[in-house]
Amino acid sequence: MLSTYRQIFTAPGSLAFSSAGFIARLPISMTGIGIVTMLSQLRGSYGLAGAVSATLAVAAGALGPLVSWLVDRHGQRRVALPAAAITLAAGAGLLLCAHFGAPSWTLFVFAVGMGAMPSAGAMVRARWAHLYRDDAPRLHTAYSFEAVVDEFCFIVGPILAVGLATTVFPEAGVLAAAVALAVGTVLFTAQRRTEPPVHPAATRGGGSAIANGGLVVLVLTFIATGAIFGSVEIVTVAFADAQGHKELASFVLAVWALGSGLAGLVYGALKPQGSLANRFFAGVVMMALSMIPILLVASTVHGPGGLIAAGAALLVAGVAISPTLISAMALVERLVPASQLTEGMAWTTTGLAIGVALGSSAGGWVVDASGASAGYWVPLVAGVFGVLVALAGLRRLRAGIAGPGTARSSGQTAGAEH
Repeated sequence: MLSTYRQIFTAPGSLAFSSAGFIARLPISMTGIGIVTMLSQLRGSYGLAGAVSATLAVAAGALGPLVSWLVDRHGQRRVALPAAAITLAAGAGLLLCAHFGAPSWTLFVFAVGMGAMPSAGAMVRARWAHLYRDDAPRLHTAYSFEAVVDEFCFIVGPILAVGLATTVFPEAGVLAAAVALAVGTVLFTAQRRTEPPVHPAATRGGGSAIANGGLVVLVLTFIATGAIFGSVEIVTVAFADAQGHKELASFVLAVWALGSGLAGLVYGALKPQGSLANRFFAGVVMMALSMIPILLVASTVHGPGGLIAAGAALLVAGVAISPTLISAMALVERLVPASQLTEGMAWTTTGLAIGVALGSSAGGWVVDASGASAGYWVPLVAGVFGVLVALAGLRRLRAGIAGPGTARSSGQTAGAEH
């Protein structure tokens, strides 16, 4: 299995941009839960904390595709650096307002500004697609590796954010995320030789990638997936708090990401057969079903054993995540033209961000109204919605990846059903 992954790093500069991309995307897993932990301590309300985190997610969902649209047309370095600078300035404002007790509305204003964060994951995958556009097996492995990196971010990120916020000072988690964004973006954009050139079709303008019907299906499904992520995060923090061990919430969430990361490693080393669209749908179904055990555990097991059981349930639930996301990224690569690849991938991140916003808000409201255990109904309902959307759009996904000229306007053939 390791030899399979070693092959993708034979390209010069590939290890450097992937490593820098890991640092640059750490803030994605740190900022939301860092804000929740910070504000729940400083303001004493999970509802407010979830709403501010949700505002950030919505802003990222709205601004992310625009930033990525600019990346496709002007290049990664020219757009990512100023976008990161805007994000850091807004983050500084949020921290100052939280620290000095400014009115709650100011938190929402700066959360919107933080939504300009560049999509490091999309830019890294665009580099892989440029390197291996004619080598489908290696591109599949590269996407799988990046899915594992994403999950590792969600293992390390929450531990850092929650751990720093609960043991150092409440703002420490968000501050650390800002440092990671600054360092990671500078290191990533410094890797000039692997930066994809601006595609000639991108310079001519044209419509948005979201006009693709298959991509719309993916985005809607990812809204449900994001709602699972967002609600599980905030509900798990509240559940750990109710058990008297709030500081352990990050470890429980890390176990969830660990299950996904391990599944992604195995999946990336395989050569899966069958329809790519069908594999994506199967993953969505498994994610929904995996939310049933955590709901049962939270409702029936209490005390220290409740956190252990919750971690075990989330470990199993994580197995469905990475294979689903890997299939989704491969679908995007098949559905949209090369000149819109970064934007297309950013739209899936937008779907996740909107879902995280909805899920974290709904989770926070349910926790405040009915308790932490009841909050786990939110990800289950979101999972069911995702299944219904994916089922309704399955035929469109199949047609989109089978139709001529729908994806590789530049003659690429990478990702063909793997």
